[in-house]
Amino acid sequence: MDDSELQAIRQARMAELQRSQGGASGIGASPGIGPGSEKDSARASQEEEQRVSVLAQILTPSARERLSRIRIVRMDRARGVEDLLIRMARSGQIQQKVDEPQLVSMLDQISRQEVKSRETKIIFDRRQTVEADDVEEEDDDDFFD
Repeated sequence: MDDSELQAIRQARMAELQRSQGGASGIGASPGIGPGSEKDSARASQEEEQRVSVLAQILTPSARERLSRIRIVRMDRARGVEDLLIRMARSGQIQQKVDEPQLVSMLDQISRQEVKSRETKIIFDRRQTVEADDVEEEDDDDFFD
């Protein structure tokens, strides 16, 4: 997708949101929807728009497609990768667009970290016991016998 297509999608989405907000504010509005929730939904949609635009700037089309396929299967994993990419972009760690092989390597690293965190280790702490021979030797060394 190029910028003109993204802009058209954004405008269509904003028009849809404005229509839905305008329809809900009239008579017969759903209970529980107040002015605060409209602001919250507008803020959430604006944040999502920013996420999409940042990801469009830092991902190649093949990487975006790969991420969208991951989102279909594992929404939480895709959201985590998106958050990581956005943090890296804002901190200046990403110098050029991330392509699909780089995205796959990031996913592998994240997967390895998750496996390590779930890995269970059992450590046997064997305590040394006092043997019977050691006790007798201690009795022989006793001064007051």
